[in-house]
Amino acid sequence: MERPLPMPPTPASTGPATDTGVACTHLDTTARFFRALSDPTRLKLLELILRGERTSADCVAHAGVSQPRVSVHLSCLVDCGYVTARRDGKKLRYSVDDPRVADLVLLARSLAADNAAALDCCPRIPSAGRT
Repeated sequence: MERPLPMPPTPASTGPATDTGVACTHLDTTARFFRALSDPTRLKLLELILRGERTSADCVAHAGVSQPRVSVHLSCLVDCGYVTARRDGKKLRYSVDDPRVADLVLLARSLAADNAAALDCCPRIPSAGRT
């Protein structure tokens, strides 16, 4: 039996209304939530930070992309609430404070592994080598 998803409270005063008169901003917010995780570099950085607090230099070394690109990705992760940053002298140190983020990444990995063949063949979602 299919279990219904819990719906977050939605303020009626924001977002476009559906034909039932209820705003659907939760859909936009949820889509943005997943969009922040849809970039392979951001996901790679998040998985690194989940293993413990990291500096920007740690992240640059791990990601294999330029420092400015890593900074953009880390800023996105911070702005979206997945990661927190704290200043330590001249360095920024990044960590994950919410254990649900780790749960989400582990669940996503598991679901992706279970659905790898379908995901690899999906013509609507381009892979890294297919645009």
